[in-house]
Amino acid sequence: MKPVSSDKNRALNILLVSSEMYPYAKAGGLADVVSSLAAELRHQGHDARIVIPRYEMINLEKLGITFTLAPMGVWMGNREEWCSVYGSYSDDGVPVYFIEHDLYFNRWGLYHDESMKDYDDNPKRFGFLSRAALQLCKDINFKPDIVHANDWQTALCPAYLKLWHWNDPILGGTASILTLHNIAYQGVYPKSHMEYLGLGWQNFTEEKFESFGRINFLKGGIYFADKIAAVSPSFANEIVQPGSGFGLAPYLSNRHDDLCGILNGVDTKIWDPLHDGHLPAAYSPQDLSGKKECKRHLQKTFDLAEDENVVLIGTIGRFVDQKGYHLIAQSIEKILGNMLVQFVILGTGERNYEEFFGNLPTRYSGRAGSYIGFNNYRAHLIEAGCDFFLMPSLFEPCGLNQMYSQRYGTLPIVRATGGLNDTVKNYNEAEGTGTGFKFWDATADALYYTTGWAVSTYYDRPHHIKSMIQEAMSADVSWERSAEKYIQLYHSAIGTKRQRDSAYKPYYW
Repeated sequence: MKPVSSDKNRALNILLVSSEMYPYAKAGGLADVVSSLAAELRHQGHDARIVIPRYEMINLEKLGITFTLAPMGVWMGNREEWCSVYGSYSDDGVPVYFIEHDLYFNRWGLYHDESMKDYDDNPKRFGFLSRAALQLCKDINFKPDIVHANDWQTALCPAYLKLWHWNDPILGGTASILTLHNIAYQGVYPKSHMEYLGLGWQNFTEEKFESFGRINFLKGGIYFADKIAAVSPSFANEIVQPGSGFGLAPYLSNRHDDLCGILNGVDTKIWDPLHDGHLPAAYSPQDLSGKKECKRHLQKTFDLAEDENVVLIGTIGRFVDQKGYHLIAQSIEKILGNMLVQFVILGTGERNYEEFFGNLPTRYSGRAGSYIGFNNYRAHLIEAGCDFFLMPSLFEPCGLNQMYSQRYGTLPIVRATGGLNDTVKNYNEAEGTGTGFKFWDATADALYYTTGWAVSTYYDRPHHIKSMIQEAMSADVSWERSAEKYIQLYHSAIGTKRQRDSAYKPYYW
């Protein structure tokens, strides 16, 4: 860690609590964000640590994870739970603590079973995780300045700090922030769980946890957190608009002064076309010859006709409407029918989309390729070998693939929402600048015509495409700037905590 010198930016003790973390347990971008942010915080001189569950797939011996603490008693609302704690260091030197509780975490999936049905005891599982993370601080004598919660799964951490630990010698001075990665998932469950969670019925109110007679984890976290971060400035602005925020806009508006948008960064050690071990050839903005080899290799891998001059469009993701896959499904055959392009897709999700995209190669032999499932090698190859990357999300808090794509010189075609709008600079045809192509209407026609705009630019103005690639690849998408903004938010949260506790302490308790 490099030293932090000024008092204003003094070194902080930071506990990040998350339901997932790369490389131990990953269901989405949250896992990448938590691990990368913690690593950069430590690089900038702060003592950042992470707490996650010890899921079944986390092999202690194989990953070098060792015993830390047992037994650890965790008092919930109506009983005491017992668990063990294991510890390790990530490849970036971040201390990671794993909460082992077989009843809650020793099972197949993170959030749901093999039939994709959410576990009925998810509120108990993640309420316990939040309480256990705070208890761990007390048991190992780690005094955090900040507890950084992420999404609904750990949104009870700010509430527990205010309700249970306000006078604690270890946690009494701890401020909290809550990062909203995907506000569509809020952790809404029957109110019968209130007793176990120990939140107090006096807090089962419309402004705190109550939502149509049920408990809403995220809503309560928004109320109790000292600061709230959304993962892009546009997303932060969108979710406070009337009718937005998936029902939480009024409550986020109440905290508007404490809400900010901070873009995620990219782990540039993993996503770097000059040093990516998944690729058949390396390349840089100054020498793009290796990208042509990646394109040829991608075409071969997906059984496409090998032609370096044809436009190759790709997409990777979860096949759900939120990610705009219904727009791709409605327009892709028209694109393949009317444009000189090839298309590759990798992902999994809703069965109807898996069947539709899985059958495309049969209908468009040599021009369309698909891989149903996830394959890290193919994912990196698509980012490097394509000319354009489709991301037509209906909403996108931040998004990572469009940033991966730009770093690899693959220009994104995106709907201008949330982080997609913030991270992609729209093509300026008069000046030949930009890092991608945007559209605003969530329609198949808008996707089709914007794709046509990108394709015509590729064929008619190749000098613009080359300058756009170089501009995209040269953009700073590292975690350094994002981490600096989080550090500023942490210091602000400490000040806000003092003000809120002084003004509202009787109201909390």
